Amino acid sequence: MALPQSALSELLEAFRAGDGVDLIRDSVRVALQELIEIEATERIGAAPYERTESRTTERNGHRPRMLTTKAGDVELRIPKLRKGSFFPSILEPRRRIDQALYAVVMEAYVHGVSTRSVDDLVEAMGADAGISKCQHANSA
Repeated sequence: MALPQSALSELLEAFRAGDGVDLIRDSVRVALQELIEIEATERIGAAPYERTESRTTERNGHRPRMLTTKAGDVELRIPKLRKGSFFPSILEPRRRIDQALYAVVMEAYVHGVSTRSVDDLVEAMGADAGISKCQHANSA
């Protein structure tokens, strides 16, 4: 996978500026964006601006998608298609269920619900192993 010259220039500029954290975050963004573009090219059957017989549809802009990583929040651009839909396999379709689960745990903690009752509730909502006592304390 060869990175485009513009992406490498951005990383070099961040390195020169001495932004260590930004360099890591930008590196993650560039790598993930390249993987997304490669997957979209495979799905479409042609690279951007390329004309081929195997093309199934055309690109129609991008939509932003914020991804939270250990390096920080990274804004990615998901290609839109004229016909059909595309969502990269490296991303999870929805993260809202996690936010709802944490909201339930925090609300239960505020109202003084026991750890065992919260654990039973979390398991009923579909979490495999429930939630540990240290996660109860960290969610408050």
